[in-house]
Amino acid sequence: MSPITRQSLLKSAESFCNAFASQTPPPEILTKHFTSKTDDIIVLEHGLPRLAPFLGREYRGKDGFLEYFKTIGEQLSYKGMRFSNYLVDAEVRKVSVRGQAVFTNTKTGQSWDEVFTYVLEFDEAARVRKYEVWADSGAAYLASQGELA
Repeated sequence: MSPITRQSLLKSAESFCNAFASQTPPPEILTKHFTSKTDDIIVLEHGLPRLAPFLGREYRGKDGFLEYFKTIGEQLSYKGMRFSNYLVDAEVRKVSVRGQAVFTNTKTGQSWDEVFTYVLEFDEAARVRKYEVWADSGAAYLASQGELA
């Protein structure tokens, strides 16, 4: 891996997260923040696939990225997203960040406050290559069933 500075990774990660917080449309996020080598893109939200259709599988390439956001957008909306606790490892070109938002299931209308984590892996130009999410899949499932207390 070629050298890249901690500051450039932090700046790229903050810009990426700010795009989500401001609800930038996914095609624009793809164009502005992801690697130009679109076949290298990987999106993975960790969790059991039976809990939500966007969990537990890798979405690959530009089409996979767009499919992930189409699928998640059919299920969830969010507001008040904010990020903190950026941890940067320039040697492996990864940034971990803590996020918070209020998510709402679009079918049942049930909402919950959530804390989640992104791990972003960057290419040699400090653009996102791999986007991983760890979130409260249990709350997402319960909300989808109308059973969130």
